[in-house]
Amino acid sequence: MIMENENSLLSKLADLEARFQEIATLITDPAVVADMKRYVKLNKEYRELEEILAARKRYMGLLASQREAKEILLNESDQDLREMAREELDICEKEIPVIEEEIKLLLIPADPQDDKNAILEIRGGTGGDEAAIFAGDLFRMYSKYIETKGWKMAVSSFSEGSSGGYKEIIFSVTGEGVYGIMKYESGVHRVQRVPATETQGRVHTSAATVAVLPEAEEFDVEINEGAIKWDTFRSSGAGGQNVNKVESGVRARYMWRNPFTNEDEEILVECTETRDQPKNKERALARLRTLIYDREHQRYADDIASKRKTMVSTGDRSAKIRTYNYPQGRITDHRINYTIYNLNAFVNGDIQDCIDHLIIAENAERMKEQEL
Repeated sequence: MIMENENSLLSKLADLEARFQEIATLITDPAVVADMKRYVKLNKEYRELEEILAARKRYMGLLASQREAKEILLNESDQDLREMAREELDICEKEIPVIEEEIKLLLIPADPQDDKNAILEIRGGTGGDEAAIFAGDLFRMYSKYIETKGWKMAVSSFSEGSSGGYKEIIFSVTGEGVYGIMKYESGVHRVQRVPATETQGRVHTSAATVAVLPEAEEFDVEINEGAIKWDTFRSSGAGGQNVNKVESGVRARYMWRNPFTNEDEEILVECTETRDQPKNKERALARLRTLIYDREHQRYADDIASKRKTMVSTGDRSAKIRTYNYPQGRITDHRINYTIYNLNAFVNGDIQDCIDHLIIAENAERMKEQEL
């Protein structure tokens, strides 16, 4: 079995060394460096190949040690040498399957969006005031999680609920591999609890929707900036007296030609993130770019989803993904039948274990797809 896996893996790895050397040459070529889109893409491929080839080097070292140990056991009569060979063989036979699994995962084509920053949109759904309060709870949960990851967060816009929380809140998250982790949060989150406004003590069910979008970079999307219609307005909400007196809020309207339907669609973006109008304009443009990129990327996500029997991170924002049951102190993620009774810690940002289980489940799916 090991020989079969070994031959299969070595054949898959055979051409990677040459490609790695080719890219190493290309990324020093001035013509490539001048083409930013190509340069960034090649740099990413270079880093991925570097990791795979480092694993390949360890794998080939273990295979060589295994062969050497077997030869000693076959040909040597010296007991000390044979004992050392047996120990070496035991180590190799434990470590080889582990590194084979590691290489199989590394060989799965990565989602090209995983390294990107993300924009999160949380909206209160069914349940009125309680849904808005729950949307606020989710925002606080993510804020605390983002802090533990050392990422940065900036709120773009929000609409407060009448009893607290948010009808809608949109914020960007920047850091290493943000989208590849936060994408698992996309979908409908359901809460079961007694609302603060409930006088009879009855448990209500409410919901909030989380959309996680990969943040587009400048070269990902082409926008005719001259065709954007800009408006300014006075911001409302927190931020001191200046916010309300100065027209620092910006609104961008852009007619986008949908490449799939060939029809024009208006995209509207607002930003009241800072007191500085030029900064808000810059951030509104980044969000416009992301919305267009997301619509174009959704065709790719739908294609992946259609090939999968189960759904872990397809980005389907209408799918019910998780239930937060307060009377039982229970969290259930419906995609992988993950249940824990640690709700208080979870809503205070301790969500990594659930995300880890989702990543493992998705990797298992993708390995089946690749038939590795």
